[in-house]
Amino acid sequence: MKINILGGGPAGLYAAYLLKRQRPDASVHVYEQNAADTTFGFGVVFSEQALEFLRANDEETLDAITKDLESWRDIELRIHGQIIHIDGVGFTGIARLKLLEILSQKALSVGAILCHQRVIENLGEIDDADLIIGADGINSLVRRTHEESFGTTIDHFENRFAWFGATRAFGHLTQTFKEVPQGFFNAHHYRYSPSMSTFLVEANAATFKQIGFADMSEEESRLYCQKIFAEELEGASLVANKSQWRQFPKINNARWSVGKYVIIGDALRTAHFSIGSGTRLALEDVQALAKALAENPKDIISALASFEAARRPVVEKIVTAANQSAKWYDSFAEHMKLPAWEFAFNYISRSGRIDLDRLRTNSPQFVSSYDRWLRSDAYSKF
Repeated sequence: MKINILGGGPAGLYAAYLLKRQRPDASVHVYEQNAADTTFGFGVVFSEQALEFLRANDEETLDAITKDLESWRDIELRIHGQIIHIDGVGFTGIARLKLLEILSQKALSVGAILCHQRVIENLGEIDDADLIIGADGINSLVRRTHEESFGTTIDHFENRFAWFGATRAFGHLTQTFKEVPQGFFNAHHYRYSPSMSTFLVEANAATFKQIGFADMSEEESRLYCQKIFAEELEGASLVANKSQWRQFPKINNARWSVGKYVIIGDALRTAHFSIGSGTRLALEDVQALAKALAENPKDIISALASFEAARRPVVEKIVTAANQSAKWYDSFAEHMKLPAWEFAFNYISRSGRIDLDRLRTNSPQFVSSYDRWLRSDAYSKF
């Protein structure tokens, strides 16, 4: 059996490892356009329990990743000059390059062949395989080549965002919402190493247009955002790495496979970065695909159908929550009209999955402080 994987990100590398481990006799190749020591972006964030799905079938990989994770227990909101902590919402972060290094080593350890700096412009170049996996991200060649058959739809959320790093480690996963004379900004920032953090800057459409970010160079954007968030950075610098302004794409596919072609991860569907589930979903896709192939070793078409049938309900639930969260962010400037504590409650319940009763269990300190605010003079004036 020959398996060709397009894309050497977390999903593609993990697929190479699991499938080659499962089928030692198979030929497994990964084709990646970038060098092995190159990546775009900074840290990858997971919810506290997000990697537990690895424990049952792949504890070695879980252990390899866990030892390099940065962990924290609270979300920190900065709004209207106040700092509000939401307890009981644990997250972890890891450098994207470190995660790729771990997964590359795992893939190589079982005999997968990693072909870096190999740009595939036409699927005909890798079509000599029994199974072709598109793990090639939002601009997937596999998906675009068979777009009509996959039933692809692509839309975009309104806000613009640029992904920077920061030369300081923040204590929590932090959301900073700022209104300045130029408009409205939000920053998602969290550490992924003892000295570095991801620092994603988001602006609503009106602010993006008014400031003229579309006409700025990457360096001009970096310096502008560094000035806007100077108070939070406390002397640290923003770092650029292909930090272009983008709108988040909402990708969906009516069918997950076409013949011997299957798509996973961001090639298949996107989940907004505000819920921190994109990489988790991609790795879970790989586990579900490997399981389906193990259960249908001689019938790839049936295996791919089984993969979709088992996995789709889980994915759709998470993506629905992610889209709900993204819609909230698209209107974050309007939400900022709320007082700080009302804004915080509005924020934490934005996906529709958390209500006050659940918060009382998961985040008792936050709810206690919120209740005190509700009983205060500040609330009565509101």
